Amino acid sequence: MRICTIGGTRFSGRAFTGLALEEGHDVTVFHRGGADDVFPEAEHIHGDRDRDLRALEGRSFDAVVDFCAFVPRHVTDAIGIASDGRYVFISSVSAHRESARPGAAEDDDVYGPPFPDTEEVTWETYGPLKVASEYAVREGIGDRGTIVRPHFIVGPHDPTDRFTYWVRRAAGGGRMLAPAPADQPLQWIDARDLAAFVLHVCTDDIAGTFNIATPPGRHSLGALLEASAAAGAVTLDVTWCDDAFVRAHALVATEEDDPFPLVVPDEPAAHLFDTSRAVAAGLTFRPLAETVADTLAWDRARGVDTLKAGLSREREGELLEALDAS
Repeated sequence: MRICTIGGTRFSGRAFTGLALEEGHDVTVFHRGGADDVFPEAEHIHGDRDRDLRALEGRSFDAVVDFCAFVPRHVTDAIGIASDGRYVFISSVSAHRESARPGAAEDDDVYGPPFPDTEEVTWETYGPLKVASEYAVREGIGDRGTIVRPHFIVGPHDPTDRFTYWVRRAAGGGRMLAPAPADQPLQWIDARDLAAFVLHVCTDDIAGTFNIATPPGRHSLGALLEASAAAGAVTLDVTWCDDAFVRAHALVATEEDDPFPLVVPDEPAAHLFDTSRAVAAGLTFRPLAETVADTLAWDRARGVDTLKAGLSREREGELLEALDAS
């Protein structure tokens, strides 16, 4: 197939581009530049998709996969590049309202119009703007559009460090602070499993809207920490703090701080989405131990000291002292 990715050199886009090339597809990557050496066998076209996609005009592709559309204008611009092929829009499970019910499927509790009259992407506008962009897909290209809504994306090359924090910290062993309960469910999708599903959508020409995540109840925070400690071959002593402690010490995520990443205490159904439609369409998952081991190996190889998410060791120590004192 002739596949164009808009974005395609970072994280999930990188995983998709690599897989598509491995399977013998002709891949054109439209991006801002600076990462041509990652996939020298691909065609690289440089540009800023927020301004225009004119560098792709006159080209013909069997599928266009858009990893970095955040507002309807982005979608409208990209649909023209898809020509007669399939357009795959990478949306987000944040299309669902924060009050989404447990077990929400693709059509349940989704933001609806009127949409924000802005292109400024914030915590408040991110989800509604993604839904507005989904509307633009349906209105602009109909059944030739596919909407993919990933949950937290995890694995090697994650620029957010949200999953990586738990892996690195637990693999370091010793006494560790974490929010109770240990069996709280977590959902995510390994970037490579997301890539495999998106490529399957392209090659099999699959339409529809799909929530993409591990099934609800498959993983928990406790299981993640255990797997990470095993990957690090260490002894881990987890001290679980309750919700009152979390709130008293401002450990709920904000736009500026994410001390306990992946955990969303104010959204009890945030990790209980129904993903059976995607599973029926071909979504598969690798074992937790594989995702953890690969993430740990990548994290250790990149040599980054300070993560973008999670607690520093100093802050964790202070919190453990406060918890002991209480």
